[in-house]
Amino acid sequence: MTPHTSGFGVGVGVGVGVGVGVGVDAVGTAVGVVKLMTMVRSASPSPLQANATETATTASNAPSGHQRRTLTLLANTDSYNAGALYRVTEAARARIGGRTIMAIVFLGTPSFAVPSLRRLVDDGFDIKAVYTQPDRPAGRGRHPTPPPVKSAALEIGLPVHQPDSLRDPSTLAELASFHPEAAVGVAFGQILRQEVLEIPSKGVLNVHPSLLPRHRGASPTPAAILAGDHETGVTIILMDPGMDSGPILAQRRLPIDDSDTAGTLMEKLSHVAADLLAETLPRWLRDEIEPQPQDHSLATKAPLLKKEHGAIDWSLAADEIWRRVRAYNPWPGAYTTLEGRLLHIWEAWPLADGGAAPGTVVALSAEQQAGLPPATDQGAFGVATGEGVLAVLAAQREGRRRLTASEFLRGMREFIGRRLGR
Repeated sequence: MTPHTSGFGVGVGVGVGVGVGVGVDAVGTAVGVVKLMTMVRSASPSPLQANATETATTASNAPSGHQRRTLTLLANTDSYNAGALYRVTEAARARIGGRTIMAIVFLGTPSFAVPSLRRLVDDGFDIKAVYTQPDRPAGRGRHPTPPPVKSAALEIGLPVHQPDSLRDPSTLAELASFHPEAAVGVAFGQILRQEVLEIPSKGVLNVHPSLLPRHRGASPTPAAILAGDHETGVTIILMDPGMDSGPILAQRRLPIDDSDTAGTLMEKLSHVAADLLAETLPRWLRDEIEPQPQDHSLATKAPLLKKEHGAIDWSLAADEIWRRVRAYNPWPGAYTTLEGRLLHIWEAWPLADGGAAPGTVVALSAEQQAGLPPATDQGAFGVATGEGVLAVLAAQREGRRRLTASEFLRGMREFIGRRLGR
C-alpha cells in the first residue's frame, strides 16, 4: 500500500447509502469540511439500525494531539444484514505527518502489554491483528485461561491469533498477508527469528521494562529489585534476532521505591510503556529517530524465574532476603518452611541487631519497632539472618490465607524461638 500525503475519503453503502468525506492537508494540521449524509429505507429507523455521531473540535497545527478532531460513524442495520464501524483520528494522522495510518501488528501476552495495546487503539492506529500466546492451564482447576492481551483484544473487537510458534510457514504467510508497516512487541514471550522481523517494512519495535542494556531477558523487573537498583525504566528497541540486543529508539526512567514489589513496579511500568510507545511509534514512522546501538559490554542478564528461586536462605543478609521478598512477589513468592510445611513471606523490612542463629524467630525490641516504615503493622515479628533481622509484616501458611504479622501471631502459640527452614 502506498502512503497518502494529501487526503482521503471513506464511502460506505448501508441500505440506500452512507457517505463520509474528510479532507486533510499534506501535514494533517488543518481539517477540511466534513459531510455526513445518511439515507435509510425506513422513515423512522431504530437506534440500532442507523446511528451516526460526530464529535469535533478545531484542529489547528496540533500534532501534539491535545487538539483532536474525531469522526465516528456507526451504522448497524440488522434488517439489511450490513454493519460498519469507522473511526478516523485526525490527531494520530497528524503525528505521522498526515499520512494514511498503515497496518500495525501487535504481539503481546501478559497484563503488562494491555495498556500499550489500548493506547494504540485509542490513538487511532490500524491494528490489523493481535498475536498472543495460546491459552494455558491456570488456577486450582487447571482450566485453560486466555492471556490478558487476548481478553483485551476481544473486548476491543480486534482479531486474535494464537499460534504455538511464529516459525510455522503458514503462520509466517498469514502474518505477511497483513502487509504491516510496523509490528509492536510487548512481552510477547518468544524470540522472533529474522524471517519474522523482515515482514514489517519498518521492522518490529519491542517494548522492554528495563534500562537496556541492563537486565536483558525474561525477568528484568525482579532482576532490578534483586540488584538493589534505585531506578528502572522502559526501553523501546528495534528488534534483532538476539535477546533484547537491538538498537535503542527511546528510553524513559522510573524510580524504584522501597515499597515496590515486582508486581507493583510492573503495573507502574506498563503505563510508562504505553506513554512512551505512543510518543515513539509516530516518530519512528516519520523517520525522525536514529537508532542508537547498545553498549553490549554493559549488558546484564535477567533469566526466567523458577519456583525454586523463591526459597529463602536465612544465612544471607537481611537486606538481600528483603530484596528477594519484593522481587518474587507475586511469583514465585519468597518462602521458607515451618514444621515441614510452606510459609510464604509476602512483606518484610530489614533491620540491624541480629544475634540469634539464622532462621530463628525473634521478638522485635522497641528500638527495632521504631525502625519499621510508617503505617506498618506494629505486631511484626523478626527472623534472624546471617546479618541483621528480617521483620516479617505479612505471611501465609500453606493452605491458608495471607495474614498480617499480628493476625499470624494470634493463631500461633509459642512461635517465638522456633527455627524456620528446617
